[in-house]
Amino acid sequence: MTIEDKLYTIALTKLGYISSDNLLRIIQETGGGRQVFMQRNDISDIIPGCTQRLKELIASDWSDALSTAEAELEFCANNGISIICHGDADYPVRLNECPDAPVVLYYKGVSNLNDRHVISIVGTRHCTTYGADCIRRFMADLRSLCPNVLVVSGLAYGVDVNAHVQALDNGFETVGVLAHGLDTLYPAVHKAVAARMVKQGGLISEFSSGTKIDKINFIQRNRIVAGMTDATIIVESAAHGGGLITVRIAQDYGRETFAFPGRAGDKYSEGCNSLIRDNRAMLLTSAADFVQSMGWHTDALLTKAKSKGIERDLFPQLTTIQQCVADALRNNGDMQLNPLLVTTGLSIGTLNQTLFELEMMGIVKPYAGGTYHLLT
Repeated sequence: MTIEDKLYTIALTKLGYISSDNLLRIIQETGGGRQVFMQRNDISDIIPGCTQRLKELIASDWSDALSTAEAELEFCANNGISIICHGDADYPVRLNECPDAPVVLYYKGVSNLNDRHVISIVGTRHCTTYGADCIRRFMADLRSLCPNVLVVSGLAYGVDVNAHVQALDNGFETVGVLAHGLDTLYPAVHKAVAARMVKQGGLISEFSSGTKIDKINFIQRNRIVAGMTDATIIVESAAHGGGLITVRIAQDYGRETFAFPGRAGDKYSEGCNSLIRDNRAMLLTSAADFVQSMGWHTDALLTKAKSKGIERDLFPQLTTIQQCVADALRNNGDMQLNPLLVTTGLSIGTLNQTLFELEMMGIVKPYAGGTYHLLT
């Protein structure tokens, strides 16, 4: 997407309140903010059934919204912030499966948001010693079982910041999803952790600079925490809490959900124990359980094969799906996940597994930035 397209897409989000699902629908139907602007007086022809209020909002004067968008572009350029719009190659591919995915994301960091494996770890702001120990053991064991994992959380007090710190300390990249613009940080006490994350992960938000820190924003950001990951793990939660909201959203998106059990009667284990009791989350006691449940145990095989040097078969027998991916790379050259998904028509899970298989066979090689290269 060009800078001009990004300008108009940001401006679209500044016209007034438009729900996330409607914003996404508009972008999907038109192709981008600039196209919306060009067709603003005929939007009902493109989006059948849109409300009168939405038609009037889109047909209104865009001057102020465009001025705000121009200022945001300048702010991002001056502060090393990437603007990722829906449809961009580096847009988190897992969010494409979510009906209310954000149309604009502001990102500062080094991580590939389309890494092979992405998990979120969430829970109470009142993390106990037990919860901190669960996170510490889980991350340490996960490192030896499945080293290529991007860890996502919300950089809040308690479980969130513990997850980020343990990810950093164990060599994982970790991304914090913020409920405000990247011009500030809440809570400010996590500034040092955030600085580490920018160099070993990143910070991301759908909110532009100057956004007021509002309670509703924290609930809204939870859908990104759930949607950009393969699985959500809840460590501790009271009977009601933001972590449970994230788990519910993850389930609505068809993601895997896991919960650490706690002792009966413990306040900050009530939510997790209820999820397990009601079969709304899988019981989690170790990283080995998690990796096995997710089918990620084969990563250890790849690590072992790489250490010995993968020997490529000159005449490999490929399955239909493997051949489909290989053909896409042969016909189009090096590709990232988003274009590969569109070209092959595969689901993200199937594509990731197939790319792994082809990498094991020495046919495909991943490059920095999430690009895949055909070796044959």
